[in-house]
Amino acid sequence: MRKFKIGYRTLKTAIGAPLSIFLAQLMDLNHFVSTGIIAILCIQVTKKKSLKSAWSRFFACITGMMFSFLFFEIFGYHPIVIGFLLLFFIPTMVLFKTTEGIVTSAVIILHLYEAGQITLDIVQNELLIIVTGIGVALLMNLYMPSLENDLNVYRKEVEKNFAVIFEKIVAFLREGDYTWDGKEIPETADLIEKGKGLALRNVENRLLRHEDQYYAYFKMREKQFEIIERVLPTFTMITANVEQAHLIAQFIEELKDNIHSGNTAKKFLKKLDDIKKEMERAPLPKTRKEFETRARLYHFLYEMEQYLIIKSQFKGLADAKKGKG
Repeated sequence: MRKFKIGYRTLKTAIGAPLSIFLAQLMDLNHFVSTGIIAILCIQVTKKKSLKSAWSRFFACITGMMFSFLFFEIFGYHPIVIGFLLLFFIPTMVLFKTTEGIVTSAVIILHLYEAGQITLDIVQNELLIIVTGIGVALLMNLYMPSLENDLNVYRKEVEKNFAVIFEKIVAFLREGDYTWDGKEIPETADLIEKGKGLALRNVENRLLRHEDQYYAYFKMREKQFEIIERVLPTFTMITANVEQAHLIAQFIEELKDNIHSGNTAKKFLKKLDDIKKEMERAPLPKTRKEFETRARLYHFLYEMEQYLIIKSQFKGLADAKKGKG
């Protein structure tokens, strides 16, 4: 059985619609119910979307009133005139990229058509309907719940999956263990995508900021994950048990234990460089299999270097623990 849950947008809509209608009734406006419709349409999931929606609907309604005055006063109040009006009005909204406001403005246009005349009092009434509906919606959207808790959940799940993948790499390098169903691969891809989407919502709730540290974090993990996916098939082609594999396994195990949103990747880059130098000092391979294995391991180190470089370019999250990479 699914748990019944009421979201913030639903709650805001449930409060905003009746509040706007109540205010319109207090002002004794005609067609006061329309304020509720406008409020419902303007309440969005983020502050930026709410502002964009409010502007589109306000612009469309004002333009719709001007079109109504021209068409109805010149050609008369007939149903066919509404058709001709929309024939010109809708492309105009498309041109100004305010198509969100077409439905709302159509309501205002039909109010004016129903009135059979366009007077100052009628225009004032429609303006108050528009302003009341949009104003209440913007008021409702002043508060947006913090998404940081949810973002941290995705972050921790991604890091946990990275650690599992590295653990499987270590097990293979040390023991040649292939027993892994690989379920963390699609899981991680999905988590990163969801985390990016949530981080974008977080950006749109900050009107004066265009960047978000969580979005940068998930983009960084996405690039790292591409490298992980690329190197995994390499291990299926390693057939010889060489000393260098155990050396790399020790490095990956330490890296696994230090997966975090902080940034100390430089110390791991130094350790990786030390491993490469040690591999260069080792005696030349004696067999073809050993040569191929060491070549693939060296390629793996190159990919892990790119993995760490990506992390070194990330500034880190504000809540990151010091001393972890």
